[in-house]
Amino acid sequence: MNNKKLVLETGEVFLGVGFGADCEKVAELVYNTSVVGYQEAFSDPSNLEYIMVMGYPVIGSYGLTDEDYESDSLTISGLVVREYSKYPSNFRYTHELSEKMDENNVPGIAGLDTREIVRILKEKGSMRAMIANIETDTEECLKKIKEYSVPKDVVSRISTKKVWYSRTLNYKYTVACIDLGLKKSLIKMLKDLSCNVVVLPYNSSIETIMKYKPNGLFISDGPSNPYDIENVIDTINTLKGKMPILGVGLGQEIIELAYGAKLYKQHVGHNGCNIPVRNLANNKIEITSQNDQYAVDIESLKKTKLKPTHQNVIDGIITGVEDLDNKVIAVQYNPAPTGDSDFVFERFIKLMGGKKNA
Repeated sequence: MNNKKLVLETGEVFLGVGFGADCEKVAELVYNTSVVGYQEAFSDPSNLEYIMVMGYPVIGSYGLTDEDYESDSLTISGLVVREYSKYPSNFRYTHELSEKMDENNVPGIAGLDTREIVRILKEKGSMRAMIANIETDTEECLKKIKEYSVPKDVVSRISTKKVWYSRTLNYKYTVACIDLGLKKSLIKMLKDLSCNVVVLPYNSSIETIMKYKPNGLFISDGPSNPYDIENVIDTINTLKGKMPILGVGLGQEIIELAYGAKLYKQHVGHNGCNIPVRNLANNKIEITSQNDQYAVDIESLKKTKLKPTHQNVIDGIITGVEDLDNKVIAVQYNPAPTGDSDFVFERFIKLMGGKKNA
């Protein structure tokens, strides 16, 4: 391990010890409030181009397990922790975290007061940052940070390049999935509900989608500014009313744009697996996992046919919408099975119920 520093866009500098890849990275800085599930967060395609600050103080204590990745590799640009544990204690672990970070060119820095960094982000809002070698001049770091802008091609980089299939025995439905940064766990949920899934590139044409005779369309989560993905907006406008559509995360944001609503970048986004959301239909509170930086403007949403179904308890941001006349539903959080009919994938299955495959 070598000495590193974290330089914030606003000029604060934090000194620490490096782990993972011995390189420098500039990216957007976000904090994550999860207590467990760091492997899923670090491999979530939605976190592409993020340097992630972990609020929980000890990271790495259970290593990484081959079966628990949300994508084929780690997706974050960098990692900031209070304490890095290099001796995993978990009978399932297959790799040490630092080892995989080195393989994926992800630098890490430990020994920082992550609580202070989180407070800075909550006060000053989202910002860029750089993990740098201790010898690198801070003014040079600030120059590189200023020159950095979030890439507009992140979805094209993370989306599948070719069509692929995920099949299940005794399937009842075929779901076409537009891959904007698809998580493996979402595919598993659809398969568990008797769906064959056809995963398509983000820029697939209507003709390509319809070739597979889908019973429903799934718009996945992913990274990026939703305004940068105009072709998917056109796809939703063409297919809504013709088949059920489900959007998750970025998928919800694009559905809202397709209906004419306006989005804005939040002061500081949501990243974690302990975020409370109110189901507006039954007034129940659900604890959710979220990775988002954008939110819908509520006043603009009122002018569309979309109705809110879920709302963040803490800040009031709309986290679920629906247009049942056109069989369109969406949630901005990452769905987890609830065991009841209110689970968003169960609702999606019911919307497809009239068109089963032979």
